[in-house]
Amino acid sequence: MTRPPPVRFAFGLHLHQPVGNFDWVFEEHLARVYRPLLHEIIGGGLAPASLHVSGPLLDWLERRHGGFLDELGRWVGDGRVELLLAGYDEPILTALSPEDRLEQIGRMRDALRTRFGVEARGLWLTERVWEPHLAADLHEAGVRYALVDDWHFLVAGFEPADLRRPWRTEEGGRVLDLFPIDEHLRYLIPFRPPAEFAAYVRGLRPLPPLLVLADDGEKFGGWPGTFDWVYRDGWLREFLGVLDELRAGEELRLVTLGTAREEVPPRGPAYLPSASYREMEGWALPLGPARRLAALQTELGERVRGPEGALLRGTHWRSFLTRYTEANRMHKKMLALSRLCRERGDPPRARRAIGRAQCNDAYWHGVFGGLYLPHLRAAIWSELARAEAELRREDPAGWQEQDFDCDGSAEILFHSSLASIVVSPARGAAIEELTDLTRHVNYCDTLTRRREPYHESAAGLRPGPDPSGESAPAAPDSIHNRPREMGELPPIDREPRAVFQERVWPAGITPEAISAGTADPIRSWAAAPAAFSHRAEAEAHVFRFELDGLVKTLRFLPDGRIELTLAWDVDPAWPGDAWFTTELSLAEPLVVDAPQAAEWRYPIETLARSEAGMDRTRQGESLTLVWPAAARAARVTLAFPS
Repeated sequence: MTRPPPVRFAFGLHLHQPVGNFDWVFEEHLARVYRPLLHEIIGGGLAPASLHVSGPLLDWLERRHGGFLDELGRWVGDGRVELLLAGYDEPILTALSPEDRLEQIGRMRDALRTRFGVEARGLWLTERVWEPHLAADLHEAGVRYALVDDWHFLVAGFEPADLRRPWRTEEGGRVLDLFPIDEHLRYLIPFRPPAEFAAYVRGLRPLPPLLVLADDGEKFGGWPGTFDWVYRDGWLREFLGVLDELRAGEELRLVTLGTAREEVPPRGPAYLPSASYREMEGWALPLGPARRLAALQTELGERVRGPEGALLRGTHWRSFLTRYTEANRMHKKMLALSRLCRERGDPPRARRAIGRAQCNDAYWHGVFGGLYLPHLRAAIWSELARAEAELRREDPAGWQEQDFDCDGSAEILFHSSLASIVVSPARGAAIEELTDLTRHVNYCDTLTRRREPYHESAAGLRPGPDPSGESAPAAPDSIHNRPREMGELPPIDREPRAVFQERVWPAGITPEAISAGTADPIRSWAAAPAAFSHRAEAEAHVFRFELDGLVKTLRFLPDGRIELTLAWDVDPAWPGDAWFTTELSLAEPLVVDAPQAAEWRYPIETLARSEAGMDRTRQGESLTLVWPAAARAARVTLAFPS
């Protein structure tokens, strides 16, 4: 009887650190993840392998540890590592214009050619965010094959048995081969005993031509508990032994994705819907639908990871831009500056800053995603400010009215060579962006406190004892399965945060009650629409906003100073000792002059899940300026720190 050919096993890794991450995080991951991956995993027997290293990580390694890249280059030259493309700065490609997609991939292609002497043709698709039109742009960029999840195929109606080979898709006649990543392998490796991997391979009958695993390299030492489990407690030693056994028995053969594409002809055509990986599609849902999806998945039980479960799905990555106004503003600012940059001849420093501002992490939130991390958002805003400062270096002060963030209401965009400001008349004429183009800081870069689906499921949760009673090392949970510990539900905000949001409060109100979200204002203009008029003065642009019972005048000076005057009607129904307030939600302190105003302050804190569990994070400070409501008028001046 003829022995069937061995299963080809394409093992791929994605190594990534975002723009703006702390230097110590890079150093720690080099020691605990990237060096062990190169020496003990790939060098220990998991070669040949396919590898993607993100541009921000390449830049850091080039500056700090060029020897690591030299060593990687030798392995590439020996054929032990195949390097993969992506957008250089690790953007979500579908979130960019076609021109920017091509530029990002081209930058990575040039970097790999210059540093390693290779012409890469395969692509790691960031967060596996796929939209059908990508096929044409990727082909145009010289990409011939890319990685997506088997989930992408399952939601299109493919059967699991059909996903052990590449499939060909096209857009407008431009073709691209797609490799389905095996989700089961993502949860087996390295979280289950290696014998289960061998059983999985041997249980595939008839033997398929190809198995593909491509996942974050950080799960091999960077995720909680994985360093001890993989290296010290014997998982890697056992796994390499299992691989040797499978290879010796001619049951399995390691290949790169490029080799797999040469040896396993693709089928086709396959037309995939917009998709990301399974977990991402759930994270992108708003609260109510997320609850309903979780209930349906629980009802489906074990079948949730089969073809039936693929018919229950969340939403697409772009829904994060609907859920989080902060992400949407960053994204729309990036798109606007990219267009402006091209209109002005693409000055290199501005273009490079815009590229870095396209790094995906700060634009979304789940177990991964960095929207809740202030230093990652600040890094994006800093790069946007650097680009805008370059592009507006000689610009006089000016303004436009347009629906900047695509929310259906027009904003006022004021800019000079020193400041960039966005005001929303539809939201009480609040300031939504206040960027100092000299210090590269957006003072509005705080985060609204929202109810997240995991808040409810984690409230009061405490991990129980290990029911096995075993003292042997236990496999760490995948990050997706780790329990989340939390006490009471955290407070949430009534309206998205901004600068200059006016309310009236009863006299007994305290900052603590406002911070806790348990107090109701007597009157709020924070979500009220305003009509406005504009006049130009010799050194300022003045906007007068008329709301029901409130007139609000903002005077913008070219150096970024803002003069606010407020005049309000006193409702006879208000208590005589009521307070009139304007709240400023600030990422960093500003110079504030508010004559005769009292001040209420509290930290803006969020409770959000991460790889390690629940994190309490300071997002900025709320400063509320307070006057007696009977005063009927007030004024405030803001200035950037000198």
